[in-house]
Amino acid sequence: MVNRIIKNRKGWIEIVEVFIAILLLTGILLLTIKEKYPRENETALEIAEIEYTILRDIELNNTLRAEILSVTPPVEWVNFNTNLAKVKNKIETMSPSNLECAAKICNLTDICISEEFSERSIYAESVVISADINTYSPRQLKMFCREK
Repeated sequence: MVNRIIKNRKGWIEIVEVFIAILLLTGILLLTIKEKYPRENETALEIAEIEYTILRDIELNNTLRAEILSVTPPVEWVNFNTNLAKVKNKIETMSPSNLECAAKICNLTDICISEEFSERSIYAESVVISADINTYSPRQLKMFCREK
């Protein structure tokens, strides 16, 4: 009887040892993966936060909203100089120096893509600008950024 109890304990100890070994291997594997791919995820989150901040600032500014609502979409970034100078200036001044950013105004139902950025990783965020005191004309302002 004593022999049987000792054998049962040895079996449970071996199961616990195998479980701990699996946990250690999984931990090492996760650390290796995290070290290999940490920067891409951090960069994407940082850029998304920057874009969101800029777009939110434009969205809450009555003058900039009116400027966006005064044009007929689609409007490419190169055409922002004429009627959208304040919006362009806002985007350029708030964008960090390590990013190259552009924007485009599109109708809500359109697919809004940038023709300027095509070769590298592009980070995009958009906001709906729908109305001001005088105008109801929903459209989206989409911002595209890439690292320099």
